[in-house]
Amino acid sequence: MRSVLIPRPTVMRGRLRSRCVGVLLLASATSVHAKPFDVMETTVAEVQAAFKAHTLTAHQLVQMYLDRIAAYDQKGPAIDCIVTLNPQAMAEADRLDAEFAKTGKFVGPMHGVPILVKDEIDTAGMPTTLGTTVFRDYRPPLDSFVVARLRAEGAIVLAKTTLSEFAGGDTYSALTGYTRNPYALERTVGGSSGGSGGALAANFGLLALGEETASSLKRPAAWGALAGMRATPGLISRTGMWDGAPVPVAQMGPMSRSVTDLAKLLDAMVGYDPEDPITALGIMHTPKSYTAFLDAGGLKGARIGVIREPIGGNSQPDSADFKKIDALFQKALADLEANGATVVDIVIPDLKTLSSKRAQDPALTDESLHQYLSRNPNSKFKTRADIDNDPEMAKSFKAKIGQGSGRGVDGAGSRATADPAKILESNRAREQLLLNVAKVMADNHVEALAYKAVEQEPNLIADATNPPYKASSGVVLLNTFLIYTPTITVNMGFADDGIPAGLAFLGLPYSEPTLIKLAYAYEQATHHRRPPASTPPLAQRR
Repeated sequence: MRSVLIPRPTVMRGRLRSRCVGVLLLASATSVHAKPFDVMETTVAEVQAAFKAHTLTAHQLVQMYLDRIAAYDQKGPAIDCIVTLNPQAMAEADRLDAEFAKTGKFVGPMHGVPILVKDEIDTAGMPTTLGTTVFRDYRPPLDSFVVARLRAEGAIVLAKTTLSEFAGGDTYSALTGYTRNPYALERTVGGSSGGSGGALAANFGLLALGEETASSLKRPAAWGALAGMRATPGLISRTGMWDGAPVPVAQMGPMSRSVTDLAKLLDAMVGYDPEDPITALGIMHTPKSYTAFLDAGGLKGARIGVIREPIGGNSQPDSADFKKIDALFQKALADLEANGATVVDIVIPDLKTLSSKRAQDPALTDESLHQYLSRNPNSKFKTRADIDNDPEMAKSFKAKIGQGSGRGVDGAGSRATADPAKILESNRAREQLLLNVAKVMADNHVEALAYKAVEQEPNLIADATNPPYKASSGVVLLNTFLIYTPTITVNMGFADDGIPAGLAFLGLPYSEPTLIKLAYAYEQATHHRRPPASTPPLAQRR
């Protein structure tokens, strides 16, 4: 897609904003003599049905989301999920409206759908900040492969969303401050895809792109009452994404408020990309449409293995918030059974011992960095040293709390060093654990495993951003350690304090159709999702 340049962004109260944003926010909607469209909790199907009925335009829809962002992102509850608004969003909407008026046809399945993009994924004409002041003015000339596909199918890139610095950890950074959870403003929304999760939960857009290397997508999905998926590597290209090829762990993933919309977004994201060889593995595993597996009766006759033991990092089974999540999990298992599933308790041999062997390969992360930076030949950053030696690194939030910065950090946040013995041990442990998981599933005749997406409630922002900088507990890393095990997260209800939690289904490689079937059937049987009270319809504001 042709690169579109926009005016140089300026900093406003520590936030990136384009000088064109005021024009967007003041743009008037096309007049339509009909009952106003309700943007709250709307879906792709509802939006496109309104387009066809001529009761809504893409221009109007974009304006509705911009109005909500203006009211709630920096004002009101100050959710703080948006890094940069796309100054071309309204022009893109007008182009789509004109094309539809002329032909009576959509340009593609994503026609007129405003999408939020995690700010480690390149969108031509907009900065990719990586949540750090170091990359404040980094402007890639090319779309990422996935963003280019989405635009070609009619999607409108509405905004780039906040993330932790260099996409590691919860969503706090020197560039954007901290993102609040719309359901509990004093708590984190998770990370590193926290901005995508929080913005989607608050109805700032229709769909969102996240990414997961450790638990970066599961946490915001669970704590935002959302559906989210980290698919099997090979389905979604990593070209134009920070920490992409050849690192196999980091994977871009769809986020939505419903499993139906997740399946539609996944359809638009998957595809072979010659620049990312791993996508050659997915060609024979991609159905015509993932929406074909949206079966409300999908739990009938299903056999689901359940991991009941705590497997999250630093989980505290005796704590009050662990017990709140566990109570929701037990209710979710009962709901699975009530809707026809057979729940089988399983124990995976040596799960914790083998998982503890996880280690990174710095050579892969360095090659990934080289490939990413090479797509922007005009950038001042050519090597990791250029990034590490940038004066802005001193402002890093991670530097402040004594952690490393950038990719090439281990799970604890410290700068990783090459240790061939540990890398070999990690790879062998991963292979063994994957075999252990597969054998347990085969022996018990189960098609997926169910567990708590996160085992504890989100961290208090004050605890995380002040000494001694308490990290989130209960974070589950099983699927990303195994790399090729897809996982979908779906809302399993709200604790008595109003904080949502997530149910995760994990499958063997390329079992996305099964996971979508199970998650959709559970969602339709329970209908737990509700929007946060902190960002109500604009008409209800006082």
